[in-house]
Amino acid sequence: MPKTSTSSRHRSLCVTAAVTALLFCALWAFSDPLPSFSTLLSNPNIKECLQGGRALDMNQEPLHKTFYDDPNIQYTIDKPVIGWDEKRSEWLKHYTTTMFSRNRVLVVTGSQPSPCKNPSGDHLLLRCFKNKVDYSRIHGYDIFYNNALLDPEMRSFWAKIPIIRAAMMAHPEAEWIFWVDSDAIFTDMEFKIPLERYKDHNLVVHGWPNMIYEKKSWVAVNAGVFLIRNCQWSMDFLDVWASMGPKSPDYRKWGQILISTFKDKLFPESDDQSALIYLLLKERRKWGDMIYVENEYSLHGYWLEIVKKFARIAKKYVEIEKRVPRLRRRHAEAVRESYAAELERHLAGGGERQDSGWRRPFITHFTGCQPCSGEHNPAYEGDSCWVGMERALNFADNQVLRSYGFVHPDIANGSYVRPLPFDYPEDESN
Repeated sequence: MPKTSTSSRHRSLCVTAAVTALLFCALWAFSDPLPSFSTLLSNPNIKECLQGGRALDMNQEPLHKTFYDDPNIQYTIDKPVIGWDEKRSEWLKHYTTTMFSRNRVLVVTGSQPSPCKNPSGDHLLLRCFKNKVDYSRIHGYDIFYNNALLDPEMRSFWAKIPIIRAAMMAHPEAEWIFWVDSDAIFTDMEFKIPLERYKDHNLVVHGWPNMIYEKKSWVAVNAGVFLIRNCQWSMDFLDVWASMGPKSPDYRKWGQILISTFKDKLFPESDDQSALIYLLLKERRKWGDMIYVENEYSLHGYWLEIVKKFARIAKKYVEIEKRVPRLRRRHAEAVRESYAAELERHLAGGGERQDSGWRRPFITHFTGCQPCSGEHNPAYEGDSCWVGMERALNFADNQVLRSYGFVHPDIANGSYVRPLPFDYPEDESN
């Protein structure tokens, strides 16, 4: 990135001062002042990040000192990182361009440090993790599973922020951190994230702009699955986002602000999702312009409606394979992407957003199911959560097992598989 000119710096400082003054005046107008965002940001007006954009050779650690040798650089969220783009860029310079791709992705997920209360909870979480490992392996992504509470004050849904911050520093080679909640399941193992679509953005969330800016709904986006670029903008954003969480002395006030802002919010605590939408709504120019609100595919797909469609979806894909001999050809898992590209040509009109859609949803998210505690939303009847998760996991696993020559004939029963005939699904008589 070219160095900023002196005049540009002056303009940036003026803009910063103006924004600060406006924010101060707005807060002063309240008799009971609202909590303010962190003032420890290195430069909140930086919208573009220094992107890695290079392949890496990880065979040796550089002899020169890097940010890892600086005792003032901390992994904890209470210590803001200043100049991360430059530090990361300097670290990347020490490696030759021989191995890895430009848009390298690190999938990050995790669960609680203690055993699950739900008798089947640990088994479900293990299978959900396997699902994420399968997707990551197929697409060449690295994956980090964390079950340590990195900051005891940042509990529950807020726990992801310290994890993501630490992952950025532990993996400067990763351009994107892909956070996926433990109860979110990849159900299209061949779908390739369109990263080039987000080249001018630093955060990608699933949601609907009209629900953010017009309806002001706390479910306008989902904060359980998102992509965040490894850069200074993201470091600053995480600091501001975390300042609305339980570590903040203003945590209770933020809860009051959020419940008064979002009339459909049902509980008084400040939560990560409402806080994210609040930043989009109230700080659109500073943060929102660099956040891509995705709804062209299911970065987050609500499970209750999706699980009813798995049989119909599978039937449509079988019909396509019967018509296209190349898709039936057995092949190594390592070359799967070329077959996925061929399949993509035959999915036009499949849709997944409408009720009649039959395309596989990218991610099926079991929000409200709480597989570990077992204390699911009372609106969900009986064991519908666990039955749905079993079906989703087996639906996804069939796409993986296909490369290994097996299939779950009944996605309601994950314990039984059978070998596939040679020309499946054309030849199912053998």
